[in-house]
Parts: sequence; structure tokens; C-alpha cells
Amino acid sequence: MPAPPGPRPSRPALGALFTVLAMFGFASMDAMSKWIVADYAITQVLWIRYAIFCAFAWFVVRRTGLRSAARSRRPWLQGGRALLAVVESAVFVLAFAYLPLADTHAIAATSPLIVIALGVLFLGERAGTARWIAVGAGFVGVVLIVRPGFQKLDWTLLLPLLGAALWGGYQILVRLCSRDDPPETTLVWSAFVALAATTLTGPLQWRWPDAPGWSLLVAIALVGALAHYALIKALDFAEAGSVQPYSYTLLVWATVLGALVFGDIPDGWTLLGAAVIVGSGLYTWNHDRRAASPTPD
Repeated sequence: MPAPPGPRPSRPALGALFTVLAMFGFASMDAMSKWIVADYAITQVLWIRYAIFCAFAWFVVRRTGLRSAARSRRPWLQGGRALLAVVESAVFVLAFAYLPLADTHAIAATSPLIVIALGVLFLGERAGTARWIAVGAGFVGVVLIVRPGFQKLDWTLLLPLLGAALWGGYQILVRLCSRDDPPETTLVWSAFVALAATTLTGPLQWRWPDAPGWSLLVAIALVGALAHYALIKALDFAEAGSVQPYSYTLLVWATVLGALVFGDIPDGWTLLGAAVIVGSGLYTWNHDRRAASPTPD
């Protein structure tokens, strides 16, 4: 196996761009999933999604070969990271069964804060005042959008918090894997380990899709695969903490798609929250750009 590539220079602008694209992909995938889960079991949807994800991963690495791309310097780390993503998805599905979507998303919005804290602890990343301010402002924007109304404290509130912690840990592990493996290796492991895990449950509630169903399932899988690859690339280009303010754009994309597809017109508070989220991302982008530019003599 060739020598490790070593640390690559940080490119925060590209990291921000790929994060925004990834969030748009995840929001689009969720919008399509809202239609499909009314007719097909979630386990079946995930199984088909990861099967097509594997085909997408093979297409990306077809020139170097699947076996070559799958060679990892940290196989246990890659496998654990991929399984963590599957568990995280299952935890959020369980949370949605017990809690309103607004309350779940409000708690899950703590994920960027968790990523920054874990990045400082385990990756040695720096989190200056400007980055904390941007993430805090993005969190305020999310609260303005969802405006949660918790009636009582209950153990079910721990589910989205656990999901947020798992999602934060997943991003940290992606960034950690990028120190030893190229993005294509992380992509291959993400797809095939997840497929192996969901194969245990996918066939249990199988219902053969019709033509529109297959079209939507394939679209969900392809968009999800592109979103995951974009996030992997984002965490390869930039530190995990630096891209977190941009992850809040998921709520903005979801709001726009909800209005266009389902007719859910946002109110004034939602628009204000979206403006705060976009402002926090622009603030972080401008700060990172100025910090990366050479200081004049």
C-alpha cells in the first residue's frame, strides 16, 4: 500500500460549497421520501437506497477498481463509521414515531455544536469566537423556524439528542478517515457496509414497487448518494467545525421544498429564521476567506 497522503491544505470555500450542496440533496431526499413511505416500509426504502448507493459508489471508482478503492488504512474505523450512520438513521426514525417533527428538529439542531466540541477534543481543531458565534446564530435561526413547544420532559426527548450526537460523531469520523483515506474509499465503505446492515431487515416487509414507485425509489437513492458524497468531499476539503454553520441550510432547503412541493407556505418567523441561518453561513464564509488571505505588509 502506498504511503499515506498526509494532511491536505484546508479549502474552506469548497468545504462550504459542498456542504450546502449536500444539505440540498438531503432535503430533496426527505421531500421524496415523504411521498414514498406512505406506500412502502422504511426498511425496504433504506435497503433499495443503499443498494443503488453501492452502484453509485462503483461508478465513481470504476477506473481505479472497487477492490483498490476499498483498501483502507483504517478499516475498523471505516466500518464503525458506516454502521454509525445506519444506527443514526434508525434513531431518528424512532424519534419521529414519538415526537413532533418540529421538536425533533429543534433538538437535532444541536448537532453542529456537538461537532465543533468533538472536533476540538478529538481532531485538535480550533474553534474561535467567530465560529461559535456563527453556529450559535444558526441555532437561533433554527429555533425561529421550528418554534418548539415542549409540554413536558420525557425520555423520548433523549432520542433526537442521541441522534444528533451520533450524527456529530459520524462527521468527526469522516473527517478523521480523510486523514488516511481518500474520499472514494470512504464512499465505498459507506455504501457497502450500510447495504450489508440493511439487508438484515430490508426483505422482511418487502412489497414489489410499481413503475412510479421504482422511479421515486431510484431518485431517492441517487440523490442521497450524491448528498453523502458531497458531504464526504466537504469534510475532506475543510475542518469539521468550519462547515457546521452551513449545515443549517438544510432547514432552508426543506422550507423551500415544502412550499413548492407540498404547498406549506412559510410564515414570517420561518423567513426570519432562514435569513438568520443564511447570514450565519455568509458570516463564516467571509471570516474564513479573510483569515485565509495573506496579511498585507
